[in-house]
Amino acid sequence: MGMDDILILGATGKTGRRIVRRLRSAGRTVRAASRTAGDITFDLNDPATWTAALDGVTAVYLLEPNRSPHPDGQAPLPRFVSQAVSSGVLRLVLLSAYGVGDAGDENPLKAVEQAVRDSGAEWTILRPGWFAQNFSESFWRPGILSGTLTLPTGDGRTAFIDAEDIAEIAASALTDARHAGRIYQLTGPRAISVGEAVELIGKATSRTIRHVDVAPETFVEYQIAAGVPADAARLLTSLLVAVRDGHGAEVSDGVQQALGRPPRTFEDFVSEAAATGAWD
Repeated sequence: MGMDDILILGATGKTGRRIVRRLRSAGRTVRAASRTAGDITFDLNDPATWTAALDGVTAVYLLEPNRSPHPDGQAPLPRFVSQAVSSGVLRLVLLSAYGVGDAGDENPLKAVEQAVRDSGAEWTILRPGWFAQNFSESFWRPGILSGTLTLPTGDGRTAFIDAEDIAEIAASALTDARHAGRIYQLTGPRAISVGEAVELIGKATSRTIRHVDVAPETFVEYQIAAGVPADAARLLTSLLVAVRDGHGAEVSDGVQQALGRPPRTFEDFVSEAAATGAWD
């Protein structure tokens, strides 16, 4: 089945812009959607922007930007999925999160996954762990630059996944039917602690960088003081505490299943990020 226009939600984000680049390099027709940039203005919370974004589209890359429960209890992404399929979309690729299949009903991504699976379109679900690029592009980069990254992860380990691997899989799933009906759990090849991660970055950049553990309650207070909504601060903290408690250490072969090769290592990520000036 050939795909025509491909719509990428979150096209300026970590995975979205990498998918756009890969598809365009392969000669595919891509519509990059974003609230502030891209080919077309799109806001998942504003249904008035949906129709134009979906016009002529047959494949969509989906992501839920808000991992906290929605105020009205109704996440907009399932409604968008329904409209997308009604408008002619034949294939959906969803960026979910690692472990959603084991999560409680309160996790909004669980309902989103079900909506995608029940949509009637071909679907692929990606469940990545923590992104390696959190150290270089957002979230934790200021801590790396300051020399102190404060996170409530203790000595817990997790297998950071490179966003380039996620993007390669997503681009393939958007254009190749062999991924239909697959759920890929995505991690890097080995689990490391945040302390080990910042040590590797320090060696590559000739910096002294340390990880400082902090009590979960204190981390929530830090986030709220920085302007993060209380619900989002508590959710983020709970995810980091899960790493501390040993729930993030599992290594998956999802990248191997999807691409026929091992995932990129954290050292690969660090070398490339350092070479491109991510921490300059």
